[in-house]
Amino acid sequence: MLICAIDTSGREGSLALAEANYPTQANRGLEWGTRGCEFTVLHAAGIAGGTYSAQLIPTLSAALAETGKQRSDIGLLVVASGPGSFTGLRVGLSTVKALAEVLHVPVVAISVLEAIAFASGKQGVMLSALDAQRNEVFVGEFEVGTDSITTVREALVTGEDFVSWLSGKSVTTFTPDTTIEARLREANASVERSARPSAETYARLGFRKHLAGETSAIDELDANYIRRSDAEIFSAPKLGIKST
Repeated sequence: MLICAIDTSGREGSLALAEANYPTQANRGLEWGTRGCEFTVLHAAGIAGGTYSAQLIPTLSAALAETGKQRSDIGLLVVASGPGSFTGLRVGLSTVKALAEVLHVPVVAISVLEAIAFASGKQGVMLSALDAQRNEVFVGEFEVGTDSITTVREALVTGEDFVSWLSGKSVTTFTPDTTIEARLREANASVERSARPSAETYARLGFRKHLAGETSAIDELDANYIRRSDAEIFSAPKLGIKST
C-alpha cells in the first residue's frame, strides 16, 4: 500500500510517501497490527509555510515522480487535522478531500496532539501541549500502550491554569514549544521537549489506525480547532489525570 501523508498544521509543513504491507492473518492485531509488516518511507519533503496552496500539489507530483509512482497508486491518505494554522489546515484538508474523492481511497485524520504523544515513543498516561498564542495552551491527554493510543480529552486552557494544575504532579507533558517547556520547568512540572511531528510520523500512525479500522468519513472531515467551550472539562476538580 502506498501512503501519502500531509501536514500543513504549522508554520512549516511536510509531505511523505511511504509503502507498507498488510500483516499476515496470523499476525494481524499483534503490536497494534504492525507485526509482520514492512514500513518504508520512500520520500519526505518540507513545504514552506505560506506556500501550502501553491506548493502542496506540486510537492506531491515531485514525490511521485521521484519514487516512480503514480497518483493512482496511492491507497491511503493521512492528514494532520489540527489544532494549528486556520489557513494551513484548510488547504491540507481540502486537498486530501479532493484526492480521496478522485482516487476512492480511505482517509485517516490525526490530531497534532495525538501525533506528539505517539512520536514520544513512551507508554502510559501523558500530556501533549502546543502553544495556542494569547497565553493559551492546546492540551491533549492520552493513554499510550503497546498496541493502542486512546484519546482521553483535548482542550484549550490558559497558561496559568495549565501550569498551576501540573505543578508537582508526575504526569509528563511532551511539547515542541520552548515557551511551554520553560514555563513547566519553572513550575517543577515533568516536561520533555519533543520535535513537532513530521509527515512521516503521520504516515506511520495513520497506517496503524487504518489497520484498526479508524478511518474518517470524507464528508465529515474537518479541522480540529479545539473550541474554548471544551476547556471547562479541564478544571482542576474534573481533570482526573492519572499519575505515572
